[in-house]
Amino acid sequence: MNIHKNASMTPRGREHLVREIDRIGLKPAAAAAGLSAHTARKWQRRWASQGAPGLLDRSSRPERSPRRSDALKLERAVALRRNQRLTYACIAERVGLSISVVARACKAAAVARLPALQDTVPVRRYERQSAGELLHLDTKKLGRFDKPGHRVTGDRTQNTPRAGWQALHVAIDDHSRVGFSQMLADETAKCACAFLLAALRYYKSLGVNVERVMTDNGSAYKSRRFTKLLRRLGIKHIRTRPYTPRTNGKAERFIQTLLREWAYAFVYPSSEHRARELQPWMYHYNFHRPHSATSHRPPITRLGFEGNNVLRNYI
Repeated sequence: MNIHKNASMTPRGREHLVREIDRIGLKPAAAAAGLSAHTARKWQRRWASQGAPGLLDRSSRPERSPRRSDALKLERAVALRRNQRLTYACIAERVGLSISVVARACKAAAVARLPALQDTVPVRRYERQSAGELLHLDTKKLGRFDKPGHRVTGDRTQNTPRAGWQALHVAIDDHSRVGFSQMLADETAKCACAFLLAALRYYKSLGVNVERVMTDNGSAYKSRRFTKLLRRLGIKHIRTRPYTPRTNGKAERFIQTLLREWAYAFVYPSSEHRARELQPWMYHYNFHRPHSATSHRPPITRLGFEGNNVLRNYI
């Protein structure tokens, strides 16, 4: 049992105390231990009646609680919260308890927060059978800066004023999880098309021919320019349902990894320095970093060769 935070002695010290009482007397032993005679006598009596177990701390819970709330009322209060999602005040009025008692009961039953009770959409996990069947695309805005920002310094008053934005464009293969990314000027259709062509060249150099791409409903991906490019390349375009980013979850998760391990993992002097470190990090991601979806092996191994392939390591 854990020792009470205000206890001045441990069970071993109490045992030494009662033995000293037998040897030199109650008051001298109590004074030597820094205790009152009343407390020393308490431990002496417990030792005499219970032995060593009597020297352990006891629970401070009262033996009787005559005014404790009825268990049936508490169960009904929790059921009303879970099934009808009523407020504490309404529940208290119905079951005849105070609002504070209802709140404690709901918290103990993990039904205090209503959002936790909302029905969630079941996760539908899928993976294409071969590389190139589906390529996920997405973008993320990142701010420009010429000195470390508030994420490092913690001072929001020293940010670079009106520095503007850059766009991180990402692509990730659904089967192999091999990724590709570039920092471009913006999220316009022109940059989206340029990034798509660069991504296709990269995957082709790895022996992967892209058949489909999945994007959200951003203006660049809905533009005529992007649509015409896909039609000319013979690539099918799949769009996610509006306001359903989880459909393109692999790209979303890839962006989170990029932000955590590349964009915000180091102190960069400027956004230009950060951009220069993107490709070295991408090399690490594809060729060396273990991925949980690929049995904790680098994504590149899904394409049929190991990370020590010298030729492809330097593509």
